[in-house]
Amino acid sequence: MDLVVIGAGPVGENIADRAVRGGLETVVVERELVGGECSYWACMPSKALLRSPQALSAAKAVPGAAEAVTGGLDVAAVLRRRDSFASDWSDSGQVQWLESAGIGLVRGHGRLSGEREVTVTAEDGATTVLRARHAVAVATGSVANLPGIPGLREAKPWTSREATSAKTVPESLAVIGGGVVATEMATVYAAFGARVTILSRSRLLGGVEPFAADRVAESLRAQGVEIRTGVETLRVERTGDGVRVETDQGAVTAAELLVAAGRSPATGDLGLETIGLDRRAKLETDDTLRVEGFDWLYAVGDVNGRALLTHQGKYQARAAGDVIAARAAGRPVDDAPWGAHVATADHAAVPQVVFTEPEVAAVGPTADELREQGRNIRVVDYDLGSVAGASLYRDGYEGAARMIVDEDRGVMVGATFVGPEVAELVQAATTTVVGEVPVDRLWHAVPAYPSISEIWLRLLEEYGRPATA
Repeated sequence: MDLVVIGAGPVGENIADRAVRGGLETVVVERELVGGECSYWACMPSKALLRSPQALSAAKAVPGAAEAVTGGLDVAAVLRRRDSFASDWSDSGQVQWLESAGIGLVRGHGRLSGEREVTVTAEDGATTVLRARHAVAVATGSVANLPGIPGLREAKPWTSREATSAKTVPESLAVIGGGVVATEMATVYAAFGARVTILSRSRLLGGVEPFAADRVAESLRAQGVEIRTGVETLRVERTGDGVRVETDQGAVTAAELLVAAGRSPATGDLGLETIGLDRRAKLETDDTLRVEGFDWLYAVGDVNGRALLTHQGKYQARAAGDVIAARAAGRPVDDAPWGAHVATADHAAVPQVVFTEPEVAAVGPTADELREQGRNIRVVDYDLGSVAGASLYRDGYEGAARMIVDEDRGVMVGATFVGPEVAELVQAATTTVVGEVPVDRLWHAVPAYPSISEIWLRLLEEYGRPATA
């Protein structure tokens, strides 16, 4: 075979698909379910859980529809819908797709065992050695972090996997962490009727603009979530009634504990030592996703630590699959910035949505990050709730928008939106950042009225006014 891909999640599938389309004989290795974390324990089931409470909230905020809402959330129905989005944790459909795409599949745990060589160990202990003529691509994703808190592992806490696949709702849930998983799952379980407590070492959603994070925190509190920030967790103990979490601000007891303390690239048992790398090494890559120091090894998606988001991993995968095929065939490689074979967007144009209530949608660095880089920027803020389209969307719509302009180049380099259902606004912002569209030209991109997209006109009007100190 020409290419061996370790990991058959969305990233591995996309690498393999592009390589096959480029004429390469390709096989993927998977030790769990074909389709990976996103399909069964992350993106799809989590968003399925979040959508029902959001839809109910939206209906209650629109007179006429609100009067038709006579009951509460049917949690059992939400869980059944979640199960359908996770294909009841069966990967038969994904396997059929691999077959239809001409991609081979080997089940088992794949480890590098030499140059261009992968040894696969099946559940029964049988081994298969795969040798690639051209390349090996590692797409093993990431794993949930479990901090070294005394008693934590013994308490058998939930990670995101258990939180998104739970069959019943606990009476109470403590959450260690304050990022995307923590806030989204707090939103879900509060809507389900659980008593939720968030224990975070810093403010919530530290990677987004503070004004957006503050609105999420305010909303969570309104939903009954207790939020403790600046908290250090000292010890965890599983008791007969649930879990006891000791912190420097007192103890919290809950029926279940979710640890949402970030994720780390899954490289621990990959056989890196067999090719001269430390098994704990970070797989640094160039922009064509090739591991530095190797002409045959690629690391794509979460495993390279560039941008731990499914859509960025799939973006990287398309570039990697294409460039592997091009190099194998001796075709030209387009590795200039924004070329066909590079992942330039990882550096400056990464979009992200936090599906809390309200949602947060953003692209590019925050204002503080840009200032730290020494960039000459101007920040433009606007009340999203005052846009006509938003006010029609629901009564009492509350939201905010921010546009960040690089004044030296006259182009937008970042944007953040917070409010109900703002996820669909981020693609226009992403296109503008990637395309480096001059702000002067944006005036001619007329938003339809009355839609929430009219926020672009309002931001431009604000920008056209003299900057204030």
